[in-house]
Amino acid sequence: MTDPRFPPLSDQPAFLLGQLGAYTSGRFGELLAPLDIGPRHFGMLRLLREHDGQTQQQLGETLGIHRNVMVGLVDELEKRQLVARRRHPTDRRAHAVYLLPAARDVLTRAQETVRRLEAELFAELDTDERATLQRLLQRTAASNGLRPGIHPGLTHDRMRPC
Repeated sequence: MTDPRFPPLSDQPAFLLGQLGAYTSGRFGELLAPLDIGPRHFGMLRLLREHDGQTQQQLGETLGIHRNVMVGLVDELEKRQLVARRRHPTDRRAHAVYLLPAARDVLTRAQETVRRLEAELFAELDTDERATLQRLLQRTAASNGLRPGIHPGLTHDRMRPC
């Protein structure tokens, strides 16, 4: 007999979100591996696509991450020859970060990976169900103070493996 105080985990939305989140994160990492980037790199490259040429400090503030985390992330992308640091044109103390042409190709391929992953994850849902799920998740994220388009994994001071 099931104790009603302890419903099955498969009936608890928070567990299901965690389960799907862990699966999605791992699967996304697997799919990005051939591009020699991880999810954190993808997030940073997406941000740079919209804010190319901003200083490391500005990018860190946008993401809400410590400057040491930002430096490490930019270092990794620089080693992969996806971004370049250059002196900021108006502030000689600051470095601006720019996407290199290779990054634009990687981003295009990574975005296709996102589309494939979403098709895989939501294959059982029709178009209306997907739209409803998206609206509900956006509303839930907003009501919990999550910033649109910023993965909370990027905001931690410690570097996690990509």
